[in-house]
Formats: sequence, C-alpha cells, structure tokens
Amino acid sequence: MPPASASKPTARVPVVPAEPRTPAPAVNLLDRDHCILAFNERVLDWACRPTVPLLERLRYLCIVSGNLDEFFEVRAEPHLSASLAGEHRGLYTRESFEALAAATTRLVTHQYAIYNDQLLPAFRKRGIRIVAHGERTPAQQRWVAAYFQREVRPLLIPVGLDPSHPFPQVANKSLNFIVRLGGKDAFGRANEIAIVKVPRVLPRFIRMPDAVSDGRTLFVSLSSVIRSHLVDLFAGRDVGQFSQFRVTRHSDLSVDEEDVENLRTALRQGLVHRHFGQAVRLEVSAGCSEYLSNFLLRQFGLPQQALFRVQIGRAHV
Repeated sequence: MPPASASKPTARVPVVPAEPRTPAPAVNLLDRDHCILAFNERVLDWACRPTVPLLERLRYLCIVSGNLDEFFEVRAEPHLSASLAGEHRGLYTRESFEALAAATTRLVTHQYAIYNDQLLPAFRKRGIRIVAHGERTPAQQRWVAAYFQREVRPLLIPVGLDPSHPFPQVANKSLNFIVRLGGKDAFGRANEIAIVKVPRVLPRFIRMPDAVSDGRTLFVSLSSVIRSHLVDLFAGRDVGQFSQFRVTRHSDLSVDEEDVENLRTALRQGLVHRHFGQAVRLEVSAGCSEYLSNFLLRQFGLPQQALFRVQIGRAHV
C-alpha cells in the first residue's frame, strides 16, 4: 500500500502594513436658514430695479414679507428655544439665534428703506398716495373720522389690563395697539396699560372717495386711522405713549400618525392652536418707547434679540 502523501505546506502571504488613512478634508456646508434669508435678499433686489414695473416691484416686496413670516413661523423656534434655555442643541444655540436675528434685521431694514425711499415716492409721481393724518385736508379728516365711527370703532374692543383683566391672547400676525394711559377709568381704576386688538376683517388700506381726493388716487392706512382716534376709545383718559405691534408665533404642524387615533381631528386642532403658539418675533413701530417694548417682551417671553423696530414711514402715521 503506497504511503500517504504528505500535505504540502501552505505558503504564507506577507502582510503589508496598511498605509495611514488621510482624513477627508472638512466640508463647509451651507447653513439652510441663512440660505433662505440670502434667497430673500435676491428677491428684494428685484424691488430695487427701476426697469421692473412699479406694481411688480411692490409685489416683490410683499413676497419677501410673506416669506419672512413663514420663515419665523417654521424655522426660528429651535433657535429661540435653545437661546432661552442656554443650551447647545446641535446647530441651535444662543449664538445661532442672535446671528439669525441680526441677519433678519438687516434684511427688514433694507426692505422698509426700499418701500419708504423708492416705492412710495414713485407712486406719488403717478398720483397714488397714502395720506398721513397731518397731511389730510379738513374735508379728508372729516371723512376719515366718519369712516372710523361707522366701520372701525364698532369692531374694536379696548382692554385695560388689571388683575381681573390679564394680557389678552394675541393671534398670530394680527395688528394690535398698546397704549399707556393716564388718569383713572369710569370705575376708579388706574390701569395704565391697554391693548386694542384689530380684527382681520378690516382692510389695511382704505381708498378715499373722489369727493375728497380732487381726482387723485388717495389712500389712508388702517393703522393711521386708528392712531388718530385712539382718544375716542378711552374717554376720560389721557393717552400717552402708544405703538402698534404684531407678534409672529411658531406655527409648524407636527403630528405623529402613530400616536394619534384620529389624524383628521389632530390636524384640525393643530390648525386652530397654531394661531396661539409660542411667540418667536415681536414687531413694533420704530418710535415705540422702551417701556412699552420691554413690557411686550415680558408678556410674550421673548429676548431683546426677538424685537424688530419697523420704520413704517410718515404715510402710515
């Protein structure tokens, strides 16, 4: 019987030491939120171009306003929450909120400069004007006063703040006024702060009739109509400081389909509650006093960086 063949020894493969891996170069990613603001800057650039039809330039300005509203309603809340908590939540920090607020302030300042310094003068050259209270003729003032008493005054409900009347719920993006009063009301209460909520059903601009317009196209702003008749809302009181204001609230809908029994009901409730979500931005008139602006910031639980002073121009005064 032939002997069993001996197994051949296996050849050893020499082990080549692996070369050290070179770390991949860092990639600078674009910040999504600042890219959104940069996009709106490019949209705003179209409102500056004289070659664009005047009404289209105004439309671009309105597009930016709508985009900024949506931006704060959806994108600002994580930055604000991290800032208020003093925490570092991924990309969201106090510094990120401050940078976002600073970039938005520059954009809004540019936006209102275009509106006040370029568009309004261009409309005036074409016979279209927004007439401020101090520029109205006696006939125009009488017409505005009658319009206020007939169309506006019945829909306004001034609320004087005191322990039994706390700060009211202010809907998202609604027009409101804050007033500082002197003296006492009819019940002897010295409540110095009052809030006037303006319903959305009222038009923001009202065209004056031909009888008081001398053949021109003249408008008055709703805010100017109310400002010039605040004294009528507080009979017997001294109207001191006042300002219009608008608050933007977090309105992003977040519904987990697995945790809700009825998705339709959850969406319906979410659509209702989004008008009174967390405040993320407060806009006041440029001339609003520090006392009133700080009072509003405390009521809405907002830091100073969330305050935006808007230069509305003389036409709206």
